[in-house]
Amino acid sequence: MNTETFFTTRRNIVLIAALCAFFWGSAYPSIKIGYEIFHISSNDIPTKLIFAGYRFSLSGIMVLLISTIKEKALKLPYKTDFSKILILGLFLTTAQYIFFYIGLSHTTGVNGAILNGTGTFYSVILAHFIYKDDYLNMRKTLGCFLGFIGIVIVNFSSDFRFAFNFFGDGFIIIAALISSSANIYSKFLSRSIDILILTGFQLLFGGILLVVLGYLTGGSLTGFTLKSTSLLIYMGFLSAAAFSLWTYLLKYNKVGEISFYNFLIPIFGAILSSLFLGERFLNTKNILALFFVCIGIYIVNKDDGKIYNWKIVKLKRTK
Repeated sequence: MNTETFFTTRRNIVLIAALCAFFWGSAYPSIKIGYEIFHISSNDIPTKLIFAGYRFSLSGIMVLLISTIKEKALKLPYKTDFSKILILGLFLTTAQYIFFYIGLSHTTGVNGAILNGTGTFYSVILAHFIYKDDYLNMRKTLGCFLGFIGIVIVNFSSDFRFAFNFFGDGFIIIAALISSSANIYSKFLSRSIDILILTGFQLLFGGILLVVLGYLTGGSLTGFTLKSTSLLIYMGFLSAAAFSLWTYLLKYNKVGEISFYNFLIPIFGAILSSLFLGERFLNTKNILALFFVCIGIYIVNKDDGKIYNWKIVKLKRTK
């Protein structure tokens, strides 16, 4: 079985996408634990950037190490590709993370989680305009709608508010837009650049930029112990594995259908947070959320011949 066949088999798509969502979901409790054992205060944005930068730089090194073992030599990007990979790292890793954490510092966690989850919608809509074979239809719309209901349910709490704060809610929306756009750009680059090289160097570049920005703005990361270092290594691994596998999925499949699995991330995040942080998960709210997300995934992956597949509107697409 060749690489393309492996990453386009329906069962493998579901399992790999769910695994990526699991890894990214595990980042929620990992980050919270990391803030505690590295003694990072809630308003210390510069140190958070350094923490993130170490994580993503380590991820990039891991991916490049795998590439080196696989190819029996360290492959460097072509000169014509270097700037493209740097741009991808600047947006997918550096810019997205900066906007996300500044935004999260100025809004509630509930609003942040819901607004960040809307990135799936942006991916589906952008894919409609860019790819002729990835149009928006009733099946995708219904699946995304049900998935978003799950996101709202799992994040609903008594302190939920609708007051819009640009530096909070607005920055979270910008982060989601950056992520969606950058993932489509990543799919474009993966056509001509080796995926491990693309993923490894964009993570490394983006991570280094975060570290530099963190130190330039007064941050300082201390508290390295066996426990904290082990956690950082795991966080590096989860990003390396998730970004690499996700890029393979995007290369060989439609963006609109793959991006939908992002709805699983907060579900896994809630389950793992309950296990490692003592937060409660087994309640009616979370079970309902999981139900809606699973139904949504089923609909998005259902064969067109077995479910109504009307186009919503005829929108112009790029040639």
